[in-house]
Amino acid sequence: MVDIAKQIAFWRDSAKEDWDVARQLLDNGRTRHGLFFAHLALEKMLKAIVCKQSQDLAPRLHNLSRLADLASLTPNQGKMEVLAEMNAFHIEGRYPESLAKAPTKEEALNYMARAEGVYQWLMNQS
Repeated sequence: MVDIAKQIAFWRDSAKEDWDVARQLLDNGRTRHGLFFAHLALEKMLKAIVCKQSQDLAPRLHNLSRLADLASLTPNQGKMEVLAEMNAFHIEGRYPESLAKAPTKEEALNYMARAEGVYQWLMNQS
């Protein structure tokens, strides 16, 4: 039998760690990698909420918008836009043929600032 509380704690704790790594990478000018880890943190927070809602394991998905749906969340349009935007960094981090020009540090910090609002909102939902 799966210990759902343990699963939720794993996803939350891992998301916090990944968010810290994202910040460190951005501070060091590693924008593409930093945003990949920011996506990963959002993904893990959503998976914690999916586990909580479904009382089952989280699916092996990376699409933040789809995970928000599965989590039965009702984010406002702004939050949904951020989730959709952040999906691009998951794809670029995993599939080299999808690489676009790396965001500047200023652009990456803007993405992070917007993503942080969603991240904090998700922390409050879990």
